[in-house]
Amino acid sequence: MTTDDDAIALRLDRDHVFHSWSAQAHLNPLVIAGGLGSTVWDHAGRRYLDFSSQLVNTNIGHQHPRVVAAIQEQAATLTTVAPATANLTRGRAAERVLSHAPDGFSSVFFTNGGADANENAIRMARLHTGRDKVVSAYRSYHGNTGAAVVATGDWRRVPNEYARAHVHHFGPYLYRSEFWATTPEQESERALHHLERVVQAEGPTSVAAILLETIPGTAGVLVPPPGYLAGVRAIADRYGILLILDEVMAGFGRTGQWFAFDSFDVVPDLITFAKGVNSGYVPAGGVILSEPIAKTFDDRVFPGGLTYSGHPLAMGSIVAALDAMADEGIVENAAAIGRDVLGPGLAELAATNPLVGEVRGLGVFWAVELVKDQATREPVDAALMGRIKAGALARGLLPFLADNRVHVVPPCVVTPDEAATGLGLLTEVLAEVA
Repeated sequence: MTTDDDAIALRLDRDHVFHSWSAQAHLNPLVIAGGLGSTVWDHAGRRYLDFSSQLVNTNIGHQHPRVVAAIQEQAATLTTVAPATANLTRGRAAERVLSHAPDGFSSVFFTNGGADANENAIRMARLHTGRDKVVSAYRSYHGNTGAAVVATGDWRRVPNEYARAHVHHFGPYLYRSEFWATTPEQESERALHHLERVVQAEGPTSVAAILLETIPGTAGVLVPPPGYLAGVRAIADRYGILLILDEVMAGFGRTGQWFAFDSFDVVPDLITFAKGVNSGYVPAGGVILSEPIAKTFDDRVFPGGLTYSGHPLAMGSIVAALDAMADEGIVENAAAIGRDVLGPGLAELAATNPLVGEVRGLGVFWAVELVKDQATREPVDAALMGRIKAGALARGLLPFLADNRVHVVPPCVVTPDEAATGLGLLTEVLAEVA
């Protein structure tokens, strides 16, 4: 492969591909031709350490041989089958997913990704409770389908807000507290008070579910303060409301746990997942149903379905990915990388670079919030973020940028040396632009 192939790929992309969340005339996408583990490259052989995991989904890394082989094997056996049929690979995939869920979860509804997982979880909650409203957070992203995008809290909701019955609240974010809090405990207590008042003001008997990302990802890797998620669970129980935890980005190893909520002593009623369950090798997601909700549809038709629900190629990739993660200690590796490399390294960066306002995260799920002034906490602008992206790519580091943040989100298989190298490159870039 040569630079000519890169030019052809870019020309075809710009001539014919319509990109998401973008003004089409201003794009200049990076060409990626291949990858292995934590590294990707273009056709000319320029290599990049992938500190983005693409869209924070390649938890098992690029081209894991067991997952690739499983897809090939399934393709040679049965490439597709209707969702109404029974299929051994689909059953095994459901069994593997449920093996990592808490007790009391009995079934999985497979979807094509995270958005339609949240879409169907909302539908299940409404049908189970007979209520309509869903309370979600302003700092959140739940997907680009009808109900999921309206439940989203960020700017992407506004141009798509053609349906209501969703109510938003402010969740905890101590660095930019909406509650004048000065400690994590205050932030948790006041955020919970605000959430309960929202529920009360909306009318508790009209609220079907509280939908939260266990750790909001695109919104800034906002690790909940002590007691917050347990407090949300208590509010939901008090008013007969279901708790849906969105684990699309945070689940399957990203935080150093199989599910992010495993760190917070809370059990939801519905769990949504995608991304890390098979690292996006084939589009897949789903809803994990607790037994009471599943039983709602024992004798009542669930009015939802997808042509590719439980697609065999996706199911084969899930079985292989989850088996490989368990056998190879990949979740444990993510925890160790966060504890021993990323956490200490980012703390040192925060102590030495005046642009860094705060670092936060777990496992291989971190955000570096950048500010013009550490006292005022004014965010840096898009121009500076553009310089950071250019500097990182020039050094062979593929970053994930969102608003005024650099998200440090390498694959869960990243080695200590790779993590240290990536941190060193990021430190160089931020020192250069500071």
